[in-house]
Amino acid sequence: MRIATWNVNSIKQRLEHLAQLVKSTDLDVLCLQELKCVDEAFPRSEIEALGYHVTTLGQKAYNGVAILSKRPLEDVRRGLPGDEADEQARYLEGVISTGSGVVRVASIYLPNGNPIGTPKFDYKLAWMDRLIRHANNLLPLEEPLVLCGDYNVIPEAKDAADPAAWVNDALFQLESRAKFRTLLNLGFTDALRACNDQPGLYTFWDYQAGAFQRNNGIRIDHLLLSGQATDRLRNAVIRKETRSWEKPSDHVPVMIDLDLD
Repeated sequence: MRIATWNVNSIKQRLEHLAQLVKSTDLDVLCLQELKCVDEAFPRSEIEALGYHVTTLGQKAYNGVAILSKRPLEDVRRGLPGDEADEQARYLEGVISTGSGVVRVASIYLPNGNPIGTPKFDYKLAWMDRLIRHANNLLPLEEPLVLCGDYNVIPEAKDAADPAAWVNDALFQLESRAKFRTLLNLGFTDALRACNDQPGLYTFWDYQAGAFQRNNGIRIDHLLLSGQATDRLRNAVIRKETRSWEKPSDHVPVMIDLDLD
């Protein structure tokens, strides 16, 4: 089973890119973030025509997550538990049945948190605490579990071309990184790092100042795997070439292969 995560930075603007990606990679599941549209405005029919079931949690002009799957998505959860007042569309989860069992997949758009020292940073940390609690509650199910998404966290210095440029950014704060490690320490594996521990692997390049051309990027898009999913991990790659397409997203897809039929 091939699963990918991608912050498309507006699904309407990236629809052709999405079609090109799925046709060239034969994806079974694609988790999307930053749709920037409500559910009713999502280009459902166009994506269904590519062979996918579509489940969305949209929000006008901001946020929004989706899961596209060749097989139906079951046991769907819309929204991250722990704060009934939270109206931001940042979490979508469901189960996909396969010939060798099930896999539970989540699409995550974790808050940016900038600027630090403001309620936005407090919201980021509180959201991460909710994610940690929810993930911990899912692990006893003993299913292959893949938490896909834009985490807006640079885990380590080697995940940034210029770490010093990010020391005052919410993505690289000690508190953000500590909570990311807490999530990992529940028993999750960073899929990409399990397959490739080299520096220079990035998933986001700013649109300004020729960042992509200079490979001045950061790695903030991650797929975290439960033990059952880690046991089935065969490969993990960054689809960097999509950043060179015309009018690209500032993020690129990250893709894994699991040994699931």
